Amino acid sequence: MVKRPLSELNFADAPKIVAGPPGPRSKSLLEKQLKLEGGAVSYPRGTPVALDEGRGATIRDVDGNIFIDFFGGAGVLNVGHCNPDVVRAVKNQVEKLTHSLDFPTRPRAELVEEMMSIAPGALRGACKVLFGGPTGSDAVESAVKLAKWNTGRFGLMAFEGGYHGMTGVALGVTGDKKFKEKYLPLVPEVHFIPYAYCYRCPFGLEYPGCGLRCASYLEHILDDPNSGVVDPAAVIVEPVQGEGGSIAPPEGFIREVRRITEEHSIPLIMDEIQAGLGRTGRMWSCEHSGSTPDIMTISKGIGGGLPLSAIMYKSELDTWTPGAHIGTFRGHVTAMAAGAAALKFMREYDLPGHAAELGEHVLRRLEEAEEDRRYIGDARALGLMVGIEFVKDKGTKEPWPEMARDVRTECYKRGVIVELGGHYYNVIRFLPPLVLTRELADRGLDVFLDAVKTLEDRR
Repeated sequence: MVKRPLSELNFADAPKIVAGPPGPRSKSLLEKQLKLEGGAVSYPRGTPVALDEGRGATIRDVDGNIFIDFFGGAGVLNVGHCNPDVVRAVKNQVEKLTHSLDFPTRPRAELVEEMMSIAPGALRGACKVLFGGPTGSDAVESAVKLAKWNTGRFGLMAFEGGYHGMTGVALGVTGDKKFKEKYLPLVPEVHFIPYAYCYRCPFGLEYPGCGLRCASYLEHILDDPNSGVVDPAAVIVEPVQGEGGSIAPPEGFIREVRRITEEHSIPLIMDEIQAGLGRTGRMWSCEHSGSTPDIMTISKGIGGGLPLSAIMYKSELDTWTPGAHIGTFRGHVTAMAAGAAALKFMREYDLPGHAAELGEHVLRRLEEAEEDRRYIGDARALGLMVGIEFVKDKGTKEPWPEMARDVRTECYKRGVIVELGGHYYNVIRFLPPLVLTRELADRGLDVFLDAVKTLEDRR
């Protein structure tokens, strides 16, 4: 195969604003959506644009504006918009078979073999794969059901700031109260413990002098017979938190969580839905800690842009009987063909290595700017999972979500799409497709930093 330069996958002239934004055609489609679709539609409210075509790490709207995409479909588009290898695989498959429940097909077998070949640690070549529904939430539901099936227990432990999805159990182990408060009660016996969010340490300590208090607190709860927490069916953790603010924990935290759960015979579910598949500079974010989960949830980037999810788990947990967990779209063979092509592309182009190298460059530029920008409290990145936290005062660290929201708007007006996150929605998050080039990264950073400076000068 002749490898094409990553630059050829993108619109060459991004960013380019010719109308608005939003331009007249976008406004028309946005108005139609507002009239016809339900009130839960969210992204166009913060970034009012109607999309027409995507290439690599760039997208064009219906008015001809071209944006650098620093959002990447919330981490779905790791191999880029309309990756040519994925498009070719989809075209070939969609003319033959599109739906197959869980009957075997060649694309299904090929994808499973690809997945097992890149599994982390002790899972590699020695695990089981199960496809469920098409979303990350479905993967979380599958993982929790498998843990309950094996342990006979039903409680769960999760981490503050964690995001695992919008369905019943997945929402129950998600930290953000905004998503949950209208739907209570959710699943019973879910207990939250602090994550290693060093910029806002819940214990008021500093790493490494903290002794990883967050992890030892988990051990305390499990050891203390009066903690009020009965041994759970599972502990679920993001090795790198996504929606919580692109938070990579310090060295040793995930490893300690792994040790503690093993010593207490509690299955550890690692959620790799957003941080996995090359995003953090390794194929899986848990590989940074050298830790292997008992169960791993996978979605977003696994389908190459099409909806697909799965779990991978240790073979000894494969005690399910036929039909113990099913789903109509567990056989989305078109998405599986896309996924196999996407994984091959990731390997052939070493997208994890590219993300690691480019992420270091992005972080260096952000850290240099952090010294001059008085409202950037913290800039952090692991690979191309980037978070920039805005505060009113660097000393008090008072969150400033309004500033982050205004920065998002300024970036959009100048041709770069970013998104918000964090505990207080004061974090600008970059999740660009991993086919982002250094040139596009620098153009996007120039836009972002100029937007921040413009807003600071106004205040």
